[in-house]
Amino acid sequence: MSKNATKKVEAALEAGNESTPKDWGRIRDDLTKQAGTKGLIDVAYEIHESPFGPLVVSATKAGLVRVALSVENEGAVLEDLAQRISGRILKTDRPQITKARVQLDQYFEGKRKKFRLKLDWQLVHGFQREVLAATKEIPYGATRSYTDMAVEAGSPKAVRAAGSALATNPLPIVVPCHRVLKSDGRVGSYLGGSSMKKELLEMERAGVSA
Repeated sequence: MSKNATKKVEAALEAGNESTPKDWGRIRDDLTKQAGTKGLIDVAYEIHESPFGPLVVSATKAGLVRVALSVENEGAVLEDLAQRISGRILKTDRPQITKARVQLDQYFEGKRKKFRLKLDWQLVHGFQREVLAATKEIPYGATRSYTDMAVEAGSPKAVRAAGSALATNPLPIVVPCHRVLKSDGRVGSYLGGSSMKKELLEMERAGVSA
């Protein structure tokens, strides 16, 4: 922490009850800016409002690393990121997050059919990475089966493993696991709930036919 920032914190502490939320907000903004400038933030995140509730959108310097749906506990998501990537997490903006938020809004408004974002895949490995890489290429408005994804990932018999890989997708919506259905055409499970999965598919079908 710089001497200037330290003085601001000390002054606010000495002011006691005279300090206002605005004072602390300014101090937080100053410290956040300094942390970002000095490269001390490994994972940045923002809360993004969507038609399906708030999303936790997180990014590293390498790219978008996590999109947590509203059904996920924010604290648990951040704790998981701290354990698996770094404890240096801060709620702040980052170019990758801003771009992701803009594109998410465009997607939900039916104005975007393909995400063009730099992704950080460090939370996925091995077969899951292969499954999700293939899932990322499923076109807007199209669907595939779990069997299809196992085949495209190079292991035709690993259908159940493909399902598990999709169920733990750290980048839902952006990597469209909602476009993967059961072989008989039924929607199947989805972290955000089957109703959310159906709504996303219906939205995309409407977008294709428009």
